[in-house]
Amino acid sequence: MFDNIAGGYDRFNHLTSLYADRGWRRRAVRRIVDTDRPLTILDVATGTADMAIAVAKRAAEGSHVVGIDLSEGMLEVGRQKAAGLPVTLQQGDAEAMTFADASFDRVCVAFGVRNFEHLAQGLKEMCRVLKPGGRLVMLELSYPDNRLLLWFYKLYAFRFMPLVGTKLTGSRGPYSYLPDSILTFPKPPAFLPMLREAGFGVATARSLTFGVCRMYVAEKLG
Repeated sequence: MFDNIAGGYDRFNHLTSLYADRGWRRRAVRRIVDTDRPLTILDVATGTADMAIAVAKRAAEGSHVVGIDLSEGMLEVGRQKAAGLPVTLQQGDAEAMTFADASFDRVCVAFGVRNFEHLAQGLKEMCRVLKPGGRLVMLELSYPDNRLLLWFYKLYAFRFMPLVGTKLTGSRGPYSYLPDSILTFPKPPAFLPMLREAGFGVATARSLTFGVCRMYVAEKLG
């Protein structure tokens, strides 16, 4: 599915979020790159590498970002964008990663966790490859708590977003799936306990843009 929409994926994200996705990433990057020392960073479900690139540009000299994704089509777009940066993109399954335990100082994922087939297993894997004391930073699409805003959001998500996606890529299926995946993803009261069950200690959630996006930050127990 993602191979088929790779070419128009970035434009779709920017247009349908009214370019708010760029600001969301900047907020997340500040929580990922919060030190002057070199970091090894894993970007899970990297897609076309927007997050990996943003992190690489802000990280200290000597840092390296590894991005993994199941979609080779998305990765190919990302490789072209990341040329010349300390970024390595490779095909990989977030639920069964080949990296050794405690390989990374930071793990991040932007708008990809809701696509995991087995969410709990994916969270455990991200915790496994993170060094003790390391940090996970996640961005995920969500929906407003306010009922009136939620009504407008559903109208936007189920009518406008599929039309834009179809126009950009010629494929309607993925963009009909998108709003359903957002509405069924656990909200913070349910998701934060899942992070703790996966092995993380302190975990927090922050609402962005009236709850349309949420940022999760979790520390691995030392």
